[in-house]
Amino acid sequence: MSHADIVFHNTLSGTKQVFVPNDPDHVTIYVCGPTVYNLIHIGNARPAVVFDVLTRLLRLRYPRVSYVSNITDIDDKINAAAAENGEDITTLAERFTLAYQEDVAALGVLPPDVMPRATHHITEIISMIETLIEQGHAYASAGHALFHVPSDPEYGSLAKRSLEDMIDGARVEVADYKKDPKDFVLWKPSRDDQPGWESPWGRGRPGWHIECSAMVKKHLGDTIDIHGGGSDLTFPHHENEAAQSRCANHGKGYVKYWLHNGMLNLGTEKMSKSLGNVLTIRKLLDTYSSEVLRYALLSGQYRSSLTWSDDLLAQARASLDSLYQSLRDTAAHSALTSNDMQALALEDYPTDVVAALSDDLNTPKALAAMHDLAAQLRRAENNTARDHAARRLLAGGWLLGLLYQPAEDYFTQGQPGDDASLAAADIESMIEQRKAARANGDYAGADRIRDELLNAGIELEDSREGTRWRKI
Repeated sequence: MSHADIVFHNTLSGTKQVFVPNDPDHVTIYVCGPTVYNLIHIGNARPAVVFDVLTRLLRLRYPRVSYVSNITDIDDKINAAAAENGEDITTLAERFTLAYQEDVAALGVLPPDVMPRATHHITEIISMIETLIEQGHAYASAGHALFHVPSDPEYGSLAKRSLEDMIDGARVEVADYKKDPKDFVLWKPSRDDQPGWESPWGRGRPGWHIECSAMVKKHLGDTIDIHGGGSDLTFPHHENEAAQSRCANHGKGYVKYWLHNGMLNLGTEKMSKSLGNVLTIRKLLDTYSSEVLRYALLSGQYRSSLTWSDDLLAQARASLDSLYQSLRDTAAHSALTSNDMQALALEDYPTDVVAALSDDLNTPKALAAMHDLAAQLRRAENNTARDHAARRLLAGGWLLGLLYQPAEDYFTQGQPGDDASLAAADIESMIEQRKAARANGDYAGADRIRDELLNAGIELEDSREGTRWRKI
Protein backbone atom coordinates (compact mmCIF):
# COMPACT_ATOMS: atom_id res chain seq x y z
CA MET A 1 0.00 0.00 0.00
CA SER A 2 1.49 3.31 -1.05
CA HIS A 3 1.11 6.49 0.98
CA ALA A 4 -1.63 7.63 -1.39
CA ASP A 5 -3.63 4.39 -1.34
CA ILE A 6 -6.91 3.88 0.48
CA VAL A 7 -7.63 0.25 1.31
CA PHE A 8 -11.01 -1.25 2.24
CA HIS A 9 -12.10 -4.74 3.21
CA ASN A 10 -14.52 -5.64 0.43
CA THR A 11 -17.25 -8.02 1.59
CA LEU A 12 -17.66 -9.19 -2.02
CA SER A 13 -14.04 -10.39 -2.36
CA GLY A 14 -13.53 -11.15 1.33
CA THR A 15 -10.17 -9.37 1.20
CA LYS A 16 -8.63 -5.93 1.59
CA GLN A 17 -8.40 -4.11 -1.72
CA VAL A 18 -6.90 -0.82 -2.84
CA PHE A 19 -9.71 1.60 -3.57
CA VAL A 20 -9.84 2.50 -7.27
CA PRO A 21 -13.06 4.39 -8.11
CA ASN A 22 -14.85 3.97 -11.41
CA ASP A 23 -14.23 7.66 -12.06
CA PRO A 24 -11.42 9.35 -10.09
CA ASP A 25 -13.16 12.68 -10.60
CA HIS A 26 -16.42 11.50 -9.04
CA VAL A 27 -16.71 8.93 -6.24
CA THR A 28 -20.16 7.49 -5.52
CA ILE A 29 -21.36 6.10 -2.17
CA TYR A 30 -24.71 4.69 -1.06
CA VAL A 31 -25.51 3.68 2.53
CA CYS A 32 -28.72 2.05 3.72
CA GLY A 33 -30.53 4.38 6.08
CA PRO A 34 -33.22 3.61 8.67
CA THR A 35 -36.74 2.31 8.47
CA VAL A 36 -38.56 5.14 10.23
CA TYR A 37 -41.08 3.64 12.63
CA ASN A 38 -39.42 4.52 15.94
CA LEU A 39 -36.55 6.50 17.45
CA ILE A 40 -33.20 5.09 16.42
CA HIS A 41 -30.93 3.45 18.98
CA ILE A 42 -27.20 3.94 19.33
CA GLY A 43 -26.56 0.80 17.25
CA ASN A 44 -28.42 2.40 14.32
CA ALA A 45 -26.09 5.37 14.65
CA ARG A 46 -22.94 3.32 14.07
CA PRO A 47 -23.21 3.17 10.25
CA ALA A 48 -24.15 6.86 10.13
CA VAL A 49 -20.98 7.79 12.06
CA VAL A 50 -18.70 5.26 10.34
CA PHE A 51 -19.67 6.29 6.82
CA ASP A 52 -19.56 9.96 7.79
CA VAL A 53 -15.86 9.46 8.57
CA LEU A 54 -15.42 7.53 5.32
CA THR A 55 -16.99 10.37 3.34
CA ARG A 56 -14.81 12.98 5.07
CA LEU A 57 -11.71 10.95 4.17
CA LEU A 58 -12.72 10.53 0.54
CA ARG A 59 -13.52 14.22 0.18
CA LEU A 60 -10.00 14.92 1.35
CA ARG A 61 -8.62 12.79 -1.48
CA TYR A 62 -11.05 13.20 -4.39
CA PRO A 63 -12.46 16.32 -6.10
CA ARG A 64 -16.11 15.19 -6.00
CA VAL A 65 -17.89 12.67 -3.78
CA SER A 66 -21.62 12.02 -4.02
CA TYR A 67 -23.02 10.47 -0.86
CA VAL A 68 -26.58 9.13 -0.83
CA SER A 69 -28.28 7.59 2.21
CA ASN A 70 -31.93 6.65 1.99
CA ILE A 71 -35.02 6.66 4.20
CA THR A 72 -37.31 3.62 4.10
CA ASP A 73 -40.69 5.23 4.71
CA ILE A 74 -42.93 2.39 3.47
CA ASP A 75 -42.69 -0.88 5.37
CA ASP A 76 -44.87 -3.35 7.28
CA LYS A 77 -43.28 -2.22 10.57
CA ILE A 78 -44.31 1.36 9.80
CA ASN A 79 -47.83 0.19 8.98
CA ALA A 80 -48.06 -1.74 12.26
CA ALA A 81 -46.69 1.15 14.35
CA ALA A 82 -49.11 3.62 12.76
CA ALA A 83 -52.05 1.29 13.34
CA GLU A 84 -51.03 0.80 16.97
CA ASN A 85 -50.79 4.58 17.47
CA GLY A 86 -54.00 5.28 15.55
CA GLU A 87 -51.82 7.55 13.42
CA ASP A 88 -51.57 8.27 9.72
CA ILE A 89 -48.67 6.33 8.19
CA THR A 90 -47.25 9.37 6.39
CA THR A 91 -47.36 11.44 9.57
CA LEU A 92 -45.57 8.75 11.59
CA ALA A 93 -42.87 8.27 8.96
CA GLU A 94 -42.28 12.01 8.66
CA ARG A 95 -42.03 12.42 12.44
CA PHE A 96 -39.42 9.70 12.82
CA THR A 97 -37.53 10.82 9.71
CA LEU A 98 -37.06 14.25 11.30
CA ALA A 99 -36.12 12.61 14.61
CA TYR A 100 -33.48 10.49 12.84
CA GLN A 101 -31.99 13.53 11.10
CA GLU A 102 -31.83 15.43 14.41
CA ASP A 103 -30.27 12.49 16.27
CA VAL A 104 -27.45 11.81 13.81
CA ALA A 105 -26.80 15.54 13.39
CA ALA A 106 -26.35 15.70 17.17
CA LEU A 107 -23.57 13.11 16.75
CA GLY A 108 -21.75 15.36 14.29
CA VAL A 109 -22.84 13.46 11.19
CA LEU A 110 -22.79 15.70 8.12
CA PRO A 111 -25.96 15.38 6.00
CA PRO A 112 -25.68 13.25 2.85
CA ASP A 113 -25.90 14.97 -0.52
CA VAL A 114 -29.22 13.25 -1.14
CA MET A 115 -31.54 11.52 1.35
CA PRO A 116 -34.12 9.90 -0.93
CA ARG A 117 -37.35 8.41 0.40
CA ALA A 118 -38.79 5.20 -0.96
CA THR A 119 -42.29 6.63 -1.42
CA HIS A 120 -40.88 9.34 -3.72
CA HIS A 121 -39.54 6.69 -6.13
CA ILE A 122 -42.56 4.52 -6.89
CA THR A 123 -42.32 5.30 -10.63
CA GLU A 124 -38.68 4.23 -10.73
CA ILE A 125 -39.44 1.09 -8.71
CA ILE A 126 -42.26 0.03 -11.04
CA SER A 127 -40.07 0.69 -14.09
CA MET A 128 -37.26 -1.49 -12.73
CA ILE A 129 -39.68 -4.33 -11.93
CA GLU A 130 -41.09 -4.15 -15.47
CA THR A 131 -37.54 -4.40 -16.86
CA LEU A 132 -36.82 -7.45 -14.70
CA ILE A 133 -40.01 -9.14 -15.88
CA GLU A 134 -39.25 -8.36 -19.54
CA GLN A 135 -35.79 -9.92 -19.18
CA GLY A 136 -37.12 -13.08 -17.56
CA HIS A 137 -35.67 -12.40 -14.11
CA ALA A 138 -39.03 -11.73 -12.47
CA TYR A 139 -42.68 -12.70 -12.86
CA ALA A 140 -46.16 -11.67 -11.73
CA SER A 141 -48.25 -13.98 -9.57
CA ALA A 142 -51.38 -13.45 -7.47
CA GLY A 143 -51.02 -9.67 -7.36
CA HIS A 144 -47.31 -9.94 -6.56
CA ALA A 145 -44.19 -9.37 -8.63
CA LEU A 146 -41.33 -11.64 -7.59
CA PHE A 147 -37.65 -11.97 -8.46
CA HIS A 148 -36.79 -15.47 -9.64
CA VAL A 149 -33.59 -16.28 -7.77
CA PRO A 150 -32.44 -19.21 -9.98
CA SER A 151 -32.36 -16.82 -12.97
CA ASP A 152 -29.27 -15.09 -11.56
CA PRO A 153 -26.15 -17.29 -11.69
CA GLU A 154 -24.28 -14.86 -9.40
CA TYR A 155 -26.86 -15.00 -6.62
CA GLY A 156 -25.17 -15.77 -3.30
CA SER A 157 -21.80 -14.27 -4.30
CA LEU A 158 -21.97 -11.46 -1.73
CA ALA A 159 -23.03 -13.54 1.28
CA LYS A 160 -20.89 -16.49 0.06
CA ARG A 161 -23.87 -18.84 -0.07
CA SER A 162 -24.80 -21.28 -2.82
CA LEU A 163 -28.44 -21.86 -3.65
CA GLU A 164 -28.13 -25.29 -2.04
CA ASP A 165 -26.91 -23.69 1.19
CA MET A 166 -29.95 -21.44 1.46
CA ILE A 167 -32.60 -23.19 3.50
CA ASP A 168 -36.01 -22.60 1.97
CA GLY A 169 -38.03 -20.26 4.13
CA ALA A 170 -35.19 -19.50 6.57
CA ARG A 171 -35.12 -15.81 5.67
CA VAL A 172 -37.81 -15.62 2.97
CA GLU A 173 -41.47 -16.47 3.01
CA VAL A 174 -42.51 -19.81 1.53
CA ALA A 175 -45.71 -19.25 -0.45
CA ASP A 176 -47.69 -21.12 -3.10
CA TYR A 177 -47.54 -18.17 -5.51
CA LYS A 178 -43.75 -18.53 -5.82
CA LYS A 179 -42.05 -20.54 -8.55
CA ASP A 180 -39.18 -21.22 -6.14
CA PRO A 181 -39.24 -20.85 -2.33
CA LYS A 182 -36.16 -18.59 -2.53
CA ASP A 183 -37.87 -16.08 -4.84
CA PHE A 184 -38.44 -12.77 -3.11
CA VAL A 185 -41.08 -10.05 -3.38
CA LEU A 186 -40.59 -6.99 -5.57
CA TRP A 187 -44.20 -5.80 -5.29
CA LYS A 188 -47.03 -6.95 -3.04
CA PRO A 189 -50.76 -6.20 -2.89
CA SER A 190 -52.14 -3.72 -0.35
CA ARG A 191 -55.40 -3.96 1.54
CA ASP A 192 -57.71 -0.95 1.55
CA ASP A 193 -56.36 0.09 4.96
CA GLN A 194 -52.73 -0.07 3.80
CA PRO A 195 -50.79 2.42 1.68
CA GLY A 196 -50.70 1.49 -1.96
CA TRP A 197 -50.09 2.66 -5.51
CA GLU A 198 -51.51 1.51 -8.82
CA SER A 199 -49.22 -0.77 -10.81
CA PRO A 200 -49.44 -3.28 -13.71
CA TRP A 201 -49.89 -5.98 -11.01
CA GLY A 202 -52.66 -4.20 -9.11
CA ARG A 203 -52.76 -1.77 -6.23
CA GLY A 204 -49.86 -2.47 -3.93
CA ARG A 205 -46.55 -1.37 -2.51
CA PRO A 206 -42.88 -2.18 -3.11
CA GLY A 207 -40.87 -4.85 -1.38
CA TRP A 208 -37.95 -3.68 0.76
CA HIS A 209 -35.05 -4.71 -1.47
CA ILE A 210 -36.20 -3.09 -4.73
CA GLU A 211 -36.40 0.35 -3.11
CA CYS A 212 -32.62 0.72 -2.73
CA SER A 213 -31.92 -0.59 -6.24
CA ALA A 214 -34.23 2.00 -7.76
CA MET A 215 -32.88 4.88 -5.66
CA VAL A 216 -29.24 4.00 -6.39
CA LYS A 217 -29.94 3.89 -10.13
CA LYS A 218 -31.74 7.24 -10.12
CA HIS A 219 -29.29 9.20 -8.00
CA LEU A 220 -25.91 7.53 -8.67
CA GLY A 221 -26.23 5.42 -11.84
CA ASP A 222 -26.03 1.73 -12.72
CA THR A 223 -22.67 1.08 -11.08
CA ILE A 224 -21.39 2.69 -7.89
CA ASP A 225 -18.11 2.65 -6.03
CA ILE A 226 -19.13 1.92 -2.43
CA HIS A 227 -22.23 0.49 -0.81
CA GLY A 228 -22.34 0.48 2.98
CA GLY A 229 -24.55 -0.77 5.76
CA GLY A 230 -24.70 -2.98 8.81
CA SER A 231 -23.42 -6.55 8.59
CA ASP A 232 -26.95 -7.80 9.33
CA LEU A 233 -28.00 -6.46 5.90
CA THR A 234 -25.53 -8.60 3.92
CA PHE A 235 -28.14 -11.33 3.51
CA PRO A 236 -30.80 -11.18 2.35
CA HIS A 237 -31.13 -7.42 1.77
CA HIS A 238 -27.87 -6.60 0.00
CA GLU A 239 -27.72 -9.97 -1.75
CA ASN A 240 -31.18 -9.37 -3.20
CA GLU A 241 -30.46 -5.75 -4.01
CA ALA A 242 -27.31 -6.70 -5.92
CA ALA A 243 -29.14 -9.41 -7.87
CA GLN A 244 -31.95 -7.06 -8.94
CA SER A 245 -29.59 -4.32 -10.05
CA ARG A 246 -27.23 -6.64 -11.94
CA CYS A 247 -30.10 -8.21 -13.83
CA ALA A 248 -32.00 -4.96 -14.49
CA ASN A 249 -28.82 -3.32 -15.80
CA HIS A 250 -27.98 -6.09 -18.30
CA GLY A 251 -25.32 -7.76 -16.19
CA LYS A 252 -23.33 -4.63 -15.38
CA GLY A 253 -21.41 -4.69 -12.14
CA TYR A 254 -23.46 -3.02 -9.43
CA VAL A 255 -21.08 -2.20 -6.56
CA LYS A 256 -17.27 -2.33 -6.61
CA TYR A 257 -16.75 -2.25 -2.83
CA TRP A 258 -19.24 -3.52 -0.26
CA LEU A 259 -18.47 -2.27 3.26
CA HIS A 260 -20.32 -3.62 6.30
CA ASN A 261 -20.04 -2.42 9.87
CA GLY A 262 -20.31 -4.77 12.85
CA MET A 263 -23.13 -4.72 15.36
CA LEU A 264 -23.31 -3.07 18.78
CA ASN A 265 -23.78 -5.48 21.66
CA LEU A 266 -25.18 -5.06 25.13
CA GLY A 267 -23.43 -7.81 27.05
CA THR A 268 -23.58 -10.79 24.70
CA GLU A 269 -26.72 -9.77 22.81
CA LYS A 270 -26.94 -7.70 19.65
CA MET A 271 -28.78 -4.44 20.31
CA SER A 272 -32.09 -4.53 18.47
CA LYS A 273 -35.64 -3.25 18.75
CA SER A 274 -36.99 -6.79 18.41
CA LEU A 275 -35.03 -7.90 21.50
CA GLY A 276 -36.15 -4.81 23.38
CA ASN A 277 -32.62 -4.03 24.55
CA VAL A 278 -32.19 -0.64 22.92
CA LEU A 279 -30.63 2.60 24.11
CA THR A 280 -31.95 5.51 22.10
CA ILE A 281 -29.64 8.38 21.26
CA ARG A 282 -32.06 10.79 22.90
CA LYS A 283 -31.94 8.88 26.18
CA LEU A 284 -28.14 8.66 26.11
CA LEU A 285 -27.87 12.41 25.46
CA ASP A 286 -29.49 13.00 28.85
CA THR A 287 -26.31 11.65 30.44
CA TYR A 288 -23.50 11.94 27.89
CA SER A 289 -22.43 14.59 25.43
CA SER A 290 -22.83 13.85 21.74
CA GLU A 291 -19.06 14.00 21.32
CA VAL A 292 -18.52 11.31 23.96
CA LEU A 293 -21.04 9.08 22.16
CA ARG A 294 -19.28 9.63 18.84
CA TYR A 295 -15.84 8.91 20.34
CA ALA A 296 -17.19 5.69 21.85
CA LEU A 297 -18.61 4.59 18.48
CA LEU A 298 -15.23 5.21 16.82
CA SER A 299 -13.23 3.44 19.52
CA GLY A 300 -13.69 0.05 17.84
CA GLN A 301 -12.73 -0.99 14.32
CA TYR A 302 -15.90 -0.61 12.28
CA ARG A 303 -16.07 -4.20 10.96
CA SER A 304 -15.88 -5.69 14.46
CA SER A 305 -18.73 -5.89 16.94
CA LEU A 306 -18.56 -3.30 19.72
CA THR A 307 -19.76 -3.89 23.26
CA TRP A 308 -21.60 -0.84 24.57
CA SER A 309 -21.08 -0.27 28.29
CA ASP A 310 -20.65 2.37 30.97
CA ASP A 311 -16.93 1.56 30.97
CA LEU A 312 -16.69 2.28 27.23
CA LEU A 313 -18.37 5.65 27.72
CA ALA A 314 -16.23 6.51 30.75
CA GLN A 315 -13.09 5.77 28.73
CA ALA A 316 -14.38 7.88 25.83
CA ARG A 317 -15.03 10.79 28.23
CA ALA A 318 -11.55 10.50 29.77
CA SER A 319 -9.92 10.33 26.33
CA LEU A 320 -11.78 13.40 25.09
CA ASP A 321 -10.88 15.23 28.31
CA SER A 322 -7.21 14.48 27.59
CA LEU A 323 -7.36 15.80 24.02
CA TYR A 324 -9.19 18.95 25.01
CA GLN A 325 -6.87 19.46 27.98
CA SER A 326 -3.91 19.61 25.60
CA LEU A 327 -5.66 22.33 23.60
CA ARG A 328 -6.65 24.19 26.75
CA ASP A 329 -3.19 23.98 28.35
CA THR A 330 -1.60 25.53 25.29
CA ALA A 331 -4.36 28.11 24.78
CA ALA A 332 -4.91 26.57 21.33
CA HIS A 333 -8.60 26.00 21.70
CA SER A 334 -10.20 27.56 18.61
CA ALA A 335 -12.01 24.97 16.50
CA LEU A 336 -11.48 24.99 12.74
CA THR A 337 -14.36 26.40 10.69
CA SER A 338 -15.66 24.98 7.41
CA ASN A 339 -13.74 27.70 5.58
CA ASP A 340 -10.57 26.67 7.42
CA MET A 341 -11.06 23.08 6.27
CA GLN A 342 -11.55 24.10 2.65
CA ALA A 343 -8.27 26.02 2.79
CA LEU A 344 -6.28 23.01 4.03
CA ALA A 345 -4.36 20.81 1.61
CA LEU A 346 -3.82 17.07 2.10
CA GLU A 347 -0.34 17.69 3.53
CA ASP A 348 -1.83 19.92 6.24
CA TYR A 349 -3.60 16.93 7.77
CA PRO A 350 -1.77 14.68 10.25
CA THR A 351 -0.10 11.89 8.29
CA ASP A 352 -0.65 9.18 10.89
CA VAL A 353 -4.38 9.93 11.23
CA VAL A 354 -4.88 9.93 7.46
CA ALA A 355 -2.84 6.72 7.11
CA ALA A 356 -4.87 4.96 9.81
CA LEU A 357 -8.18 5.93 8.23
CA SER A 358 -6.86 4.98 4.78
CA ASP A 359 -6.21 1.47 6.11
CA ASP A 360 -9.81 0.22 6.17
CA LEU A 361 -11.00 3.05 8.44
CA ASN A 362 -8.84 2.00 11.39
CA THR A 363 -10.39 4.51 13.80
CA PRO A 364 -8.77 3.05 16.97
CA LYS A 365 -5.35 3.62 15.39
CA ALA A 366 -6.44 7.09 14.23
CA LEU A 367 -7.53 7.98 17.77
CA ALA A 368 -4.18 6.75 19.13
CA ALA A 369 -2.47 9.01 16.58
CA MET A 370 -4.59 11.91 17.86
CA HIS A 371 -3.26 11.36 21.38
CA ASP A 372 0.29 11.32 20.00
CA LEU A 373 -0.44 14.66 18.36
CA ALA A 374 -1.77 16.00 21.65
CA ALA A 375 1.49 14.96 23.33
CA GLN A 376 3.45 16.78 20.62
CA LEU A 377 1.32 19.86 21.26
CA ARG A 378 2.11 19.74 24.98
CA ARG A 379 5.84 19.47 24.21
CA ALA A 380 5.87 22.36 21.71
CA GLU A 381 8.54 24.87 22.77
CA ASN A 382 7.42 28.00 20.97
CA ASN A 383 4.32 29.61 19.49
CA THR A 384 5.11 28.54 15.92
CA ALA A 385 5.49 24.88 16.88
CA ARG A 386 2.44 25.12 19.13
CA ASP A 387 0.24 26.61 16.40
CA HIS A 388 1.38 23.98 13.90
CA ALA A 389 0.71 21.10 16.29
CA ALA A 390 -2.67 22.47 17.32
CA ARG A 391 -3.75 22.95 13.71
CA ARG A 392 -2.83 19.38 12.82
CA LEU A 393 -4.64 18.06 15.89
CA LEU A 394 -7.76 20.01 14.98
CA ALA A 395 -7.52 18.88 11.34
CA GLY A 396 -7.34 15.28 12.51
CA GLY A 397 -10.30 15.98 14.76
CA TRP A 398 -12.30 17.26 11.81
CA LEU A 399 -11.69 14.02 9.89
CA LEU A 400 -13.02 12.08 12.88
CA GLY A 401 -15.79 14.56 13.65
CA LEU A 402 -14.24 15.46 17.02
CA LEU A 403 -12.75 18.52 18.77
CA TYR A 404 -15.28 20.82 17.16
CA GLN A 405 -15.84 23.09 20.16
CA PRO A 406 -13.47 25.50 21.93
CA ALA A 407 -11.62 23.72 24.75
CA GLU A 408 -12.72 26.29 27.32
CA ASP A 409 -16.37 25.65 26.45
CA TYR A 410 -15.84 21.89 26.65
CA PHE A 411 -14.71 22.13 30.26
CA THR A 412 -16.84 24.98 31.55
CA GLN A 413 -20.13 23.96 29.92
CA GLY A 414 -19.68 20.40 31.11
CA GLN A 415 -21.56 17.27 30.13
CA PRO A 416 -25.29 16.50 30.43
CA GLY A 417 -24.69 14.07 33.30
CA ASP A 418 -22.44 16.37 35.34
CA ASP A 419 -23.56 17.29 38.86
CA ALA A 420 -22.51 20.95 38.71
CA SER A 421 -25.40 23.33 39.32
CA LEU A 422 -23.63 26.65 39.99
CA ALA A 423 -23.79 29.39 37.38
CA ALA A 424 -20.53 30.49 35.78
CA ALA A 425 -20.75 33.94 37.42
CA ASP A 426 -21.12 32.33 40.86
CA ILE A 427 -18.13 30.10 40.24
CA GLU A 428 -15.96 33.02 39.16
CA SER A 429 -17.07 34.97 42.25
CA MET A 430 -16.06 32.11 44.55
CA ILE A 431 -12.71 31.81 42.80
CA GLU A 432 -12.11 35.51 43.48
CA GLN A 433 -13.07 34.99 47.13
CA ARG A 434 -10.62 32.10 47.36
CA LYS A 435 -7.91 34.23 45.74
CA ALA A 436 -8.51 36.98 48.29
CA ALA A 437 -8.44 34.47 51.17
CA ARG A 438 -5.09 33.12 50.02
CA ALA A 439 -3.71 36.63 49.62
CA ASN A 440 -4.70 37.32 53.25
CA GLY A 441 -3.09 34.10 54.47
CA ASP A 442 -6.44 32.44 55.16
CA TYR A 443 -5.49 29.11 53.62
CA ALA A 444 -8.12 27.19 55.58
CA GLY A 445 -10.81 29.49 54.18
CA ALA A 446 -9.40 29.08 50.67
CA ASP A 447 -9.50 25.31 51.08
CA ARG A 448 -13.09 25.47 52.27
CA ILE A 449 -14.08 27.33 49.09
CA ARG A 450 -12.23 24.78 46.96
CA ASP A 451 -14.03 21.93 48.76
CA GLU A 452 -17.38 23.67 48.45
CA LEU A 453 -16.88 24.02 44.72
CA LEU A 454 -15.73 20.41 44.43
CA ASN A 455 -18.85 19.24 46.24
CA ALA A 456 -20.87 21.24 43.71
CA GLY A 457 -19.15 19.43 40.83
CA ILE A 458 -16.53 22.09 40.06
CA GLU A 459 -12.83 21.25 40.00
CA LEU A 460 -10.23 24.02 40.20
CA GLU A 461 -6.87 24.00 38.45
CA ASP A 462 -4.18 26.39 39.69
CA SER A 463 -1.38 27.44 37.37
CA ARG A 464 1.07 30.31 36.90
CA GLU A 465 -1.51 32.00 34.68
CA GLY A 466 -4.16 31.85 37.39
CA THR A 467 -7.03 29.57 38.40
CA ARG A 468 -9.40 27.96 35.93
CA TRP A 469 -12.24 25.54 36.51
CA ARG A 470 -14.01 22.61 34.95
CA LYS A 471 -17.25 20.79 35.54
CA ILE A 472 -16.86 17.19 36.63
